[in-house]
Amino acid sequence: LPGHGDSPPAQTVTTAQGRVAFLDRVLQELGMRRPVLISPSMSGRFALPFLMARGDRLAGFVAVAPVGTKDFTSEQYQQVQTPTLILYGDRDTSLAPQALQSLRHLPEHRVAMVAGAGHACYLDKPEGFHRALLGFLHQLS
Repeated sequence: LPGHGDSPPAQTVTTAQGRVAFLDRVLQELGMRRPVLISPSMSGRFALPFLMARGDRLAGFVAVAPVGTKDFTSEQYQQVQTPTLILYGDRDTSLAPQALQSLRHLPEHRVAMVAGAGHACYLDKPEGFHRALLGFLHQLS
């Protein structure tokens, strides 16, 4: 993510609008039309504002215990019509419950819990993660 890890600081992504514009530009550059956006953890700062502003451009959204869920109201979540999978590890006792509480307001959602997995459930239990992800993707087709 711009401004994180080894990437240089980026003024363009210091606001939610800047992060939406950045992600929009990335998807355009990649030529992606109606992709499924998967958002684990820190990427929630980019993906959630994008979902709120441009969710109609997505075929689906997969929230993997993303940060930033408290930045939006239940009314804002209820406006989103993008099919969403809320995915988390049952051993993620800090971020997952908070994200789940907020994201449950999305009208087109389903929830999948990966047993025996922590916050990075895709690393802890990749088979369970992929089973849930593929089940959701097949529903979209």
